[in-house]
Amino acid sequence: MYVIRDVFRCKPGKAKELVAKFKQSIGSMEQVDGFVNVRLMVDVVADYWTVVLESDVASLEQFEKHMSEWSSRAEVREAMAGYMDLVEGGRREIFRIV
Repeated sequence: MYVIRDVFRCKPGKAKELVAKFKQSIGSMEQVDGFVNVRLMVDVVADYWTVVLESDVASLEQFEKHMSEWSSRAEVREAMAGYMDLVEGGRREIFRIV
């Protein structure tokens, strides 16, 4: 089992908009990709305007399949349209659960 954590540093005041976009797309991650324990978090004590999308996947192959197919889904494209205008940068962390 792996934890996938995507950490986004948003432009000032834009975290709320990014959260709204992710809320619309999480269902696809759970239902189509089989992700579990999907969590959406915002900063309390961190860099300002930080949004974290975290989920568990059974294998890296499952994650790779998600990455190759996710953005081709019409509902995801619609939900995530313009999200790059909200983000300054970020990173992905992948942890194996032991």
